[in-house]
Amino acid sequence: MIRALISLLILSSLSLAGKKNILLLCIDDLRPELNCYGVDYIKSPHIDSLAAQGTLFQHHYVQSPTCGSSRYAMLTGRYGPADNGALFQRAEKIREGDKYPASLPAYLKSHGYTTVSVGKVSHHPGGFGGRDWDDSSKLEMPNAWSKSLMPCGPWKHPRGAMHGLANGEVRVKAKDMAVYQATKGPDTTYPDGLITNEAIQQLDQLAAKSKTEEQPFFLAVGIIRPHLPFGAPAKFLDPYKDIDLPAIPHPEKPEGVSTWHASWEFRKYKSWGNDARTDDVFATEVRKHYAACVTYADAQVGRLIEHLKKLKLTDDTIIVLWGDHGWHLGEHNIWGKHALFEESLRSPLIVHVPGNKQQKEVNTIVESIDIYPTLCDFAGLVTPKEVHGISLKPLIYGDAINGGEAVSYFKNVQTIRTPDFRLIRHTNEGATSHIELYHHKEDGSETQNIAGQHPEVVKQLEQKIVTTLDQRKN
Repeated sequence: MIRALISLLILSSLSLAGKKNILLLCIDDLRPELNCYGVDYIKSPHIDSLAAQGTLFQHHYVQSPTCGSSRYAMLTGRYGPADNGALFQRAEKIREGDKYPASLPAYLKSHGYTTVSVGKVSHHPGGFGGRDWDDSSKLEMPNAWSKSLMPCGPWKHPRGAMHGLANGEVRVKAKDMAVYQATKGPDTTYPDGLITNEAIQQLDQLAAKSKTEEQPFFLAVGIIRPHLPFGAPAKFLDPYKDIDLPAIPHPEKPEGVSTWHASWEFRKYKSWGNDARTDDVFATEVRKHYAACVTYADAQVGRLIEHLKKLKLTDDTIIVLWGDHGWHLGEHNIWGKHALFEESLRSPLIVHVPGNKQQKEVNTIVESIDIYPTLCDFAGLVTPKEVHGISLKPLIYGDAINGGEAVSYFKNVQTIRTPDFRLIRHTNEGATSHIELYHHKEDGSETQNIAGQHPEVVKQLEQKIVTTLDQRKN
């Protein structure tokens, strides 16, 4: 019996030896407005460098344009509820005894990985519930993390840090908190500096464990900016102060039924009587502060990758950079997410695999649910059958795969994006109440609803949505 146990431990150790570590970088509200995505005025040198050495996905789409639901899909590999509380609802069902497929970190943990979360990886930074999101008895993701951490410093608790401005300012009433800010000081003037510091400390510990015990790690780091309010150290605003920004494309409010909204999340912050929807000067200031937050987030990415190099781990670590959804900066007269247009659903996805010299840019449509099976594939693990996504490993190595469609949802509306079309299906008690259809090959602005002209396309794509989302029941 003892010999058998020893043999099992030796085989387990040998199977873990040589496995790649995984660094997952989750960046909140990051649209693909980066230099590597062709936006030349944005300063994003560290993400650009990662893209140049890895694989950049031009057409990555999230499952939902809201943080909690999008992260549910990415972390479980499944289409899920269109609800910010999706992961907490899942956790409650698990506590009640329901069986759920393992999340990505839980699955990797069960196969020998040390799994560590720092910052906003699930919906709540740190992954806890409670009034201030610091109640460790209320886990957002049961059985997932070896450690789940959120350094708060002067912001005192994760809820305070999530919407924190400079030097410990906590949101009490959004109407009293500036929608943008740039205060002089180091990176730790705002919460992401502390998140990065903690992640670097965790990297040191994981590197030591990886080398002495040959145990691979999965480190997920969640950067909060550029989430509202748009606060970043002043040095990151400096490159944008005197530049001219390009005009906002298709800034008009859509006609007819759509997922347009009145930018409620954005407008609840203090804007000094200004309205970005009608005031071009104010809109420009908002866009510049958003850009400053992107450059601030990019700097944190740079610090983490540089430390990985310092630890001599770059040849042993897969790096995934993922934006949890996009964000409208005036397109369709929206300032925010929570819509099912291209600007809300398309986000950055970059995968760096050490030693890969193949395809550097992929134009195939991919989804956030594909990250789970991709990492299983690179870890040499069989993807659980309950996972809805597909592995992107063939694309990363330059091969073709079957796919090229993305299904997303929010509240009682669903959408499918294909290379040619976007169809948006509005439902009422499960029945279709309205259809939007946009032709991306002819006009990517999603401003001309052509549903009435293409009934066969509508029928085909609507059925694909229904069939795809039926998987949520299994």
